[in-house]
Amino acid sequence: MTKIKDVTNYLEIIAPLAHQESYDNCGLITGDIESSVTGVIISLDCTEAVVAEAVDKGCNLIIAHHPIIFNGLKKITGANYVERTIIKAIQNHIAIYAIHTNLDNSLAGVNQQFAKMLGLNHLSILNHKPNTLNKLVSFVPKNNVSKVLEAIYKAGAGKIGDYSMCSFTIEGEGSFTPNENANPTIGSKEKPEKVTETRIEVLLPQDKVNQIIRALKAAHPYEEVAYYITSLKNNNQAIGAGLVGQLPKELSVAEFLQHLKERMQLEVIKFTKEFSGTIKTVAICGGSGSFLLKAALSAKADAYVSADFKYHEYFDAESKLLICDIGHYESEVGTKDLLYDILSKKFSSFALNLSEIDTNPINYFK
Repeated sequence: MTKIKDVTNYLEIIAPLAHQESYDNCGLITGDIESSVTGVIISLDCTEAVVAEAVDKGCNLIIAHHPIIFNGLKKITGANYVERTIIKAIQNHIAIYAIHTNLDNSLAGVNQQFAKMLGLNHLSILNHKPNTLNKLVSFVPKNNVSKVLEAIYKAGAGKIGDYSMCSFTIEGEGSFTPNENANPTIGSKEKPEKVTETRIEVLLPQDKVNQIIRALKAAHPYEEVAYYITSLKNNNQAIGAGLVGQLPKELSVAEFLQHLKERMQLEVIKFTKEFSGTIKTVAICGGSGSFLLKAALSAKADAYVSADFKYHEYFDAESKLLICDIGHYESEVGTKDLLYDILSKKFSSFALNLSEIDTNPINYFK
């Protein structure tokens, strides 16, 4: 029987918790990870109505994009919708899991689904998340290099963009003297030893350092493994906020707005009126994305599609690109389908349900 931890562990392979922003609250919010999954509700938000839906459908796990708890709760008395939702979930033994900015920051996450809906191709990260890459260096006897590299590759090392099993090696001479308490693989106690060794260098993601070092030590023949890790400023090509891509063909502003309205099923679009160019390169960010406007300008995007722009921020475009604010919910609603696709490829022992509740708190008067 599939347990809640099986589902959450899998999601954290796709979107590691280490990739969430510092202000966020991703992960399991309520529930017992050892409980067996009876069914899953996938929603953009978790509200009382979504919890009620889970109860009605016999589901004990809600996977929501937005965390129901952002800030700490000092009391749970039912005084507001957050507290009432938490109480209702606990009373009905329902787990709530949030997968928010860690999924936003994944190349295969929220914004890729957004790009797919818009028909964009040739995608790249708009603003890379810093400090997510390290370099590992270790020294291995020549005959053991293949075994060690295979182990650390399997643990997650050696990936650069679309390439895997990437490494650099160079031969040299290692020297050491085992003391009386040592149990050397090569050489004898208290006698100086020189060995032909291979220096190996690989890149590794910050969130997988511990598991890769464990794999290194398990595969390495030496009793004491020499290695060092260096933090890099290099960009990880698969981690960061927003995406930039290309439309199949160049569109006029009017054509692009119509394309956007149809593809995203929009009732309204707020946009800058001063831009007069054509649209080919498009930057996107699901949710509140005004903080990436400068990145969109630097990427020479013709249009930037996101949500929650403030009045004065429209002026910041300075007629260099078209800002399109399509609404927070509208820019992220495809996340439900994304999560459904991710989970359906892995699990078949329980029902997956897209929430039927429209949690968008904003309405439009037509």
